[in-house]
Amino acid sequence: MMSLHRVVGFLLLWSCLMAYGWRAAFVILCRTYYNKHKLRTIRAIITRWAPPKENNTEAYIRRVTDRIGIGPDRELGSPQEHPAQWMMIAMAMAIVECGTTQLDYLSMLKGWEIAMS
Repeated sequence: MMSLHRVVGFLLLWSCLMAYGWRAAFVILCRTYYNKHKLRTIRAIITRWAPPKENNTEAYIRRVTDRIGIGPDRELGSPQEHPAQWMMIAMAMAIVECGTTQLDYLSMLKGWEIAMS
């Protein structure tokens, strides 16, 4: 039987690891896709993330845009100027990837903070 101390330690470690997973996602979305590759729309981002040769890209785009209410071809502002919309895009993509809405939102916020520092 695990002690309460060990369980709490495991949960803290899990939370930290999740934050760094979110950090990695935000680095890809904001630094690589937005800054380096100049991808400025949800369609452009998801087409690169989930290319049509391997995925039903249009369905993926629809699921993300329907969830967050941003059109697929709308020009996105910079992550620094519009952080909430970039967090919503990442969260919607995670829901598509994981198939659940049961995600750790606090870890996502921490991941954003780490990625933007």
